[in-house]
Amino acid sequence: MDLLWSSLSTDAVKPIPTHDHDSTSITLSSSPAPEEEGADSRILVVGGQGNYLYLADGRKILDACGGAAVACIGHGVKEVSDAIITQTTTISYVPWGFLDSQSRRDLCKWLSKSSDGHFAKAWITSSGSEAMEGAIKLAREYFVWTGEPRRVNYIAREESYHGITLGALSVGGHVARRSPFEQLLLPNIRRIPACNAYRQRLPGESDDEFVCRKAAELEQAFLQAGPETVAAFVAEPVVGAASGCMPSVSGYFKAMKAVCDKYGALFILDEVMCGMGRTGTLHAWEQEGVVPDIQAIGKGLGGGYQPVSAILASRKVVRAMEAKSATFTHGHTYMDHPVVCAAALKVQQIIQRDNLLPNVQAQGRYLEKLLRNKLQSHPNVGDIRGRGLFWGIELVRDKSTKEPFDPKLQLAHRIHETALSAPYNMALYYGQGCAGRGKGDHVMIMPAYNVTRDIVETIVDKFALVVDDVFSRLEKEAAVGLGN
Repeated sequence: MDLLWSSLSTDAVKPIPTHDHDSTSITLSSSPAPEEEGADSRILVVGGQGNYLYLADGRKILDACGGAAVACIGHGVKEVSDAIITQTTTISYVPWGFLDSQSRRDLCKWLSKSSDGHFAKAWITSSGSEAMEGAIKLAREYFVWTGEPRRVNYIAREESYHGITLGALSVGGHVARRSPFEQLLLPNIRRIPACNAYRQRLPGESDDEFVCRKAAELEQAFLQAGPETVAAFVAEPVVGAASGCMPSVSGYFKAMKAVCDKYGALFILDEVMCGMGRTGTLHAWEQEGVVPDIQAIGKGLGGGYQPVSAILASRKVVRAMEAKSATFTHGHTYMDHPVVCAAALKVQQIIQRDNLLPNVQAQGRYLEKLLRNKLQSHPNVGDIRGRGLFWGIELVRDKSTKEPFDPKLQLAHRIHETALSAPYNMALYYGQGCAGRGKGDHVMIMPAYNVTRDIVETIVDKFALVVDDVFSRLEKEAAVGLGN
């Protein structure tokens, strides 16, 4: 039975009115250029403002995910555009190796202050993959500086994702994204089960007992690798694309950090997707009672206004570098880019000035309440999980056994496609693999930090209708299949 749907058409093009507001701006094209032969079939966006995207076919799309949790302050914020223009006018590029810009200095100072001085140095990069690739290398070089060159192994988790470049992909546990490149990936990675209380907790097992079992898994991985050979343990505080907004249970990261400290390994947190306010605190680790030795940040750092990420190094790491009068052997052409830094700093200043983190917490609680009220009783909704404005819904074939759907059905993708089409006109993020070995469908809701109560209500109402629509169609397809 073929259950794959055709791509949405973007042939119909209608003019869209220009919107002009003091705080936001959008540029809309009423007559996009004709598509060249062989052009891809992605839907053409011609503008954006606030929580909405405007399409070439005349539709207005409610952005309930910000792409991959990127558009944290919404679209078309003129203040950020102005900051980009101002910086470009001042200086658009400097070679990071021997020149500097004020915007980089200002952003790095802000990032250090955001951690109460814990992070002593930042390298500004252009993507989450770059930041994680750099974090992996920095951990290795730290042990070169400290005289422990045997530390070349890393421990990471299953159902995780840390980027698409080869080093970051090697550390990650995203089966579908790894599979075409398995023979190219690094062999010095050991992987332990993720912290998935929904699927891994034993009957009657308390949080403390569960955490103790998780810590034992990490310790066993250290012992198998040889504790003196492990450079770092790598994890996402709240797992994003690979598991659908999966938080850990209370005490988990304290226990993981304790194992790392016991064996002298570094503790790396990947907050590319879950950090910079997405979960309700600027850094997700603030809710875990731990601080990392190295951290990667990304998406919410610049809100999509420029391609920006960062590698953050603790004073411990920086002291080791300075003690050897060394520099980090790493760099990209556009690292520490002044325009990128100016845009990121302006986004962070807006989040701080407009007091958006309390709104993330309040609207996140409301989003959770509505999702549970509307969908918890649905026979195919297995788990609703998340934190702040970072929520995932896992869909299952059987609620009692937690059996996932056949991956060939591409259920999460179908929900995404249905939501994006009329009459729903809403963008959701989706993924597969949360149940392990490439199985398990999840949909993610990640609106902007300045989202309002009425928009949250609209998102959940539309999502509930989409879920009902998709499962209704599945039932009809199944009936037709039985009749043939």
